[in-house]
Amino acid sequence: MKKPTGKGRIVADKRNFDQAPPKPKQRSAAASGRPRKRARRGNVVTRAIAGFVSLVWRVIWGSFWRLGLTLALILGLASFYFYTTLPEPSALFDGRARGSVTMLDNEGRVFAWRGETFGMVSADKIAPVLKDAVVATEDKRFFQHLGVSPRGIASAIKINMAEGRGPLEGNGGSTITQQVAKLLCLGETFDPIRWKSEAEFEAECRKSSIWRKIKEVPYALAMEAKYSKEDILNIYMNRSYLGAGARGFEAASQRYFNKSAAEVNAPEAAMLAGLLKAPSYFAPTSNLQRAQDRATVILGLMHDQGYLDDGQLAQAKAQPAALSKAAAARAGGYFADWVMESGPGFLTSETTEDVTITTTFDQRVQRAAERALTRIFDEKVADGSKAQAAVVVMSPDGAVRAMIGGRDSTAIGTFNRATQAKRQTGSSFKPFVFAAALDQGYSPNDTVQDAPLTINVRGSGPWSPQNYTRRYAGEVTLTRALTQSLNTATIRLQEIAGRDAVRRVARDFGFADDLASGPSLGLGVSESTLLNMTGAYAGIRNGGTAVSPYGLVELRIKGDDQALIGQAGGMGQRVISQKAARELIGMMQQVIEGGTGSRARLPGRPAAGKTGTTSSYRDAWFIGFTGQYVTGVWMGYDDNTPLKGVTGGGLPAEIWQAVMAEIHDGLPVESLGSFAFDPDSAVPQVVSTGGDGAADPLAAALSEALGQPSPAPGQQASAQGGGAPCPIRACRHRAARRCSRPKPSPAGRMPRCRPPAPMAAKQAATTP
Repeated sequence: MKKPTGKGRIVADKRNFDQAPPKPKQRSAAASGRPRKRARRGNVVTRAIAGFVSLVWRVIWGSFWRLGLTLALILGLASFYFYTTLPEPSALFDGRARGSVTMLDNEGRVFAWRGETFGMVSADKIAPVLKDAVVATEDKRFFQHLGVSPRGIASAIKINMAEGRGPLEGNGGSTITQQVAKLLCLGETFDPIRWKSEAEFEAECRKSSIWRKIKEVPYALAMEAKYSKEDILNIYMNRSYLGAGARGFEAASQRYFNKSAAEVNAPEAAMLAGLLKAPSYFAPTSNLQRAQDRATVILGLMHDQGYLDDGQLAQAKAQPAALSKAAAARAGGYFADWVMESGPGFLTSETTEDVTITTTFDQRVQRAAERALTRIFDEKVADGSKAQAAVVVMSPDGAVRAMIGGRDSTAIGTFNRATQAKRQTGSSFKPFVFAAALDQGYSPNDTVQDAPLTINVRGSGPWSPQNYTRRYAGEVTLTRALTQSLNTATIRLQEIAGRDAVRRVARDFGFADDLASGPSLGLGVSESTLLNMTGAYAGIRNGGTAVSPYGLVELRIKGDDQALIGQAGGMGQRVISQKAARELIGMMQQVIEGGTGSRARLPGRPAAGKTGTTSSYRDAWFIGFTGQYVTGVWMGYDDNTPLKGVTGGGLPAEIWQAVMAEIHDGLPVESLGSFAFDPDSAVPQVVSTGGDGAADPLAAALSEALGQPSPAPGQQASAQGGGAPCPIRACRHRAARRCSRPKPSPAGRMPRCRPPAPMAAKQAATTP
């Protein structure tokens, strides 16, 4: 066989039989001019749903970015508007509508504040630790955010919801910048036409709501754009209310620690920062332990955020912040309230200026009085008793040195029982009866009958006063009548001296104007305040010259050299003669030495006073004085519940003794300058009845004047001149040995004798 050669020879191709043969190339749809078809997935239903969702998303997305753009535009415009309205930061430090009143005691030391005190302090004069405490407590990301913290708001809402509160109730998640916006009321100012009061206005500004939160955002952004972080923090620290009437950290630091905000240490800074959450609740003057516990929490936050190291934290916890002496004492709350009420409102409670008032207040005396009152109640009064007490201490010229208006001596703005409670005075009124008689010439050694007595009061019927013991002493000296607080003897003396004279003496000494007109006047049925009664006794102590109690010495606008108001009280006109006053003081000394007020005795120190108990035992009094001080004590219940087993000679006298012993500690003994007399050796003016002396000539004279049957003629004292002795209880003047014929007297009035001419001349010379 021939081998194929040349072109006819068959040669095998080299092929890769492992690979599939290439597919023929296809022409693209674009090259062929036909549209390319997308592959369809799913059935008709799924494709319909997917199409609908896609359509909704496109609508939502389109609306969202348009809405977002619109809101951003509105936010920007609102922020720009607020930006243009914001003043310089220094103009926003003091936002008070009212001024403050700072009160100084008699030594020029601050003891009380009223209104909202304010002390501006710049950022460079605030202790760094104080700024750290505020940031750690209120807004730890303050220096990073732009005024609003969505993260903080979301966290606050989560906490509130978890604790069962509304989303905006409790924690608000506000930044310091937002809190400043709230403090500024978003730029609004108080409008008296729109708002009923500033309190209502501020409550609305502080109210949390979604709309207010929304409004805070552009305002906060505007502040962040216009002010630096230091400016915003400074506004916050100057405007924040921190309890006890302190506005701003400078005022609060002065109020609680008596130092500047630039000088506080870590524990003090933590206590101040802790007040921001609830100023009144955490105020150290309300509850120091609670304030210290809150400060411990703040110290922990400062440590966690790196502001305090371990050593500083341990030291701060070991030495917690303590109040200054003035703040801890909280002395003079009732006194300060009284001073505020006694001054003009536009310069005190309603002042728009910062006012300084210098007062008569003595912090030493106040603390001593508070200690004494607390001790007596702790020792002598049952636990849980609601019995109240009030104390007033003043100098003889009427300068009030201390005041306790209730058992809670630290109270502020509450009912003051020393100045606001009008109560029946009981037997503490009797010195005015004896003052009227002594001023007419009667002597402490003159005698008067203490025996049953009935007076027919027109329109009321018979009235029969009785002694407390229901026993009668017969004929007694005026001194004994006052010392033993004998009622019938006092009424007889009152009818002799004349009720009008008694009312005049009491009124001129400062007693209330509304005095009883009936014969019970002398037993203290009229009402008065403890302050007025103590002032009236001060008039007796200083020799018979009336005084007007006062506490304000000088009032001036802070920073001014010229005082606007000066002292408005003090010595007044003479009421009774100096001789009558000295005699009355001597008689009142006997009340303490051996009478109803023996529990008030001050060993080694002359003192005079008088007890007082009302007929229904609703009020118990003791008022008295030494050479240095006049002190009044009242005890009773606010609801007029009768006191059980308490009279003026009991607990009130013991309280008086305890108070006076405390405030006189270390003081020299000072004489009262009383009229010296000896009841045993002195020769009293004869006070006896005619005939056998068995009948009461006062009752006979009253019966005759009132048209009642008179006693038998043989039992009446002769009223003819030149004959019978002249009893004091009928018509007697001390210098007269015989009576002249009595003058005609209106019905219901005791016949009065004509005094001899020399006595009349003497009275005219010694009586104003």
